[in-house]
Amino acid sequence: MACISSRDPGKIVAARNGPGPVVVGFGSGESYLSSDITPLLAHTRRVAYLGEGEIAVLTAPEIRFSTFAGAPVEKAVDTLDWEPAMIEKRGFAHFMAKEIFEQADVVRDTLKSRVSLDSGRVFLDDLGIAPDVFREVSRVVLIACGTSYPAGLVGKYLLETLGRVPVEVEYASELRSRDFVMDRGTLVLGISQSGETADTLTALRLAREKARAVLAVTNNPRSSMARDADGVLDLHAGPEIGVAATKTFVGQLAALSLFALAFAQARGALSDEDSLALVQELQRVPLKMDRVLGGAAAVERAARRFLGCEHYLFLGRWINFPIALEGALKLKEISYTHAEGYAGGEMKHGPIALIDEGMTTLAIVPRDRVYDKMLSNIAEVKARSGRILAVAFEGDERARASAEEVFAIPETHQLFTPFLTVLPLQLFAYHSAAAKGFDVDQPRNLAKSVTVE
Repeated sequence: MACISSRDPGKIVAARNGPGPVVVGFGSGESYLSSDITPLLAHTRRVAYLGEGEIAVLTAPEIRFSTFAGAPVEKAVDTLDWEPAMIEKRGFAHFMAKEIFEQADVVRDTLKSRVSLDSGRVFLDDLGIAPDVFREVSRVVLIACGTSYPAGLVGKYLLETLGRVPVEVEYASELRSRDFVMDRGTLVLGISQSGETADTLTALRLAREKARAVLAVTNNPRSSMARDADGVLDLHAGPEIGVAATKTFVGQLAALSLFALAFAQARGALSDEDSLALVQELQRVPLKMDRVLGGAAAVERAARRFLGCEHYLFLGRWINFPIALEGALKLKEISYTHAEGYAGGEMKHGPIALIDEGMTTLAIVPRDRVYDKMLSNIAEVKARSGRILAVAFEGDERARASAEEVFAIPETHQLFTPFLTVLPLQLFAYHSAAAKGFDVDQPRNLAKSVTVE
């Protein structure tokens, strides 16, 4: 909480008790208070973070810190490496559009100096958790909320396939409410773009009491979650202004891909040859993302064509099932359109009853291990007069023959298809909302960081 008083003007008193970030900014003859670092960038890059059970008294010339009992607290002042120019639209109509088009660079920055294109090795020297831990654990649990949850699901498939380890993905709000069994053989990853998500922060703290180690996957390495964890995996995504996460989601995919490779290499689960091939292809992914984003005009035309559709079913299987969830979430968040994300194999277990000419199905069908099964899903929708949009590899005539519109993506390794398949879905949601005249950057009822329960 923060308080001002007419009896003592020129002073703000802030206190923190429990989850919820408080950031103070040090200016030249002025002081600032915020719940996030992003609003401070236009004014100062020198900040400090209020800990739990602490008070800050701000006046223009100085900031004093103390405990609730009144004992003085010395605070380290951090200098942010984000530039004020990063929070400008740079000619885009909305921050969300700008952030969608920054995503290839986000992946480049996340990979930078962390991989060897000669040996295929992944270097996470700044992680804070020794590779020995990866060899010792028998189970990995990923904790997340919102958009971070489907990112965690992609991480699950990556870790299972590459690291050969059992992986669970938990909604943080559910985990903290359950009698969850966890032991010293468990490695926990908490995923949060802000590092301040209340449920994820609380669940991570509970996990730390039982697990072998906890790792924070976040875009803010100075956040509460980062400070409470044993290690930090920084996204390097830069500030994200749009409430609906886009570039931080892709940053999470990149970070989790690196982590899965490093985990597998530490456990000896991945050959040198396979490691090199995967790292080299991962390095090519940003260029392929640029190609997909270059076709944004076609997605905009499709979004306008389907503007009258009020119900969507997003279908994906295996590693693109989480992208179906994320695509549906984006459409709900910013265009206020009813959308459901489902695993393709579950369609016959209920959702197929909804298929008619008023339901549009958006199917994710790259040529991977479940390609033929996804084509079968499309055939079932078409047989029931449902409209079909598809995300498929370039030149895929089988997908094109079944769908009204195909959003083409370049071919890549099947494990890395989510980097590409998510882009048309983000653009489709964005252009749908923009065409309806909605506030794309600040959708109703939503906050950028959910710092309260």
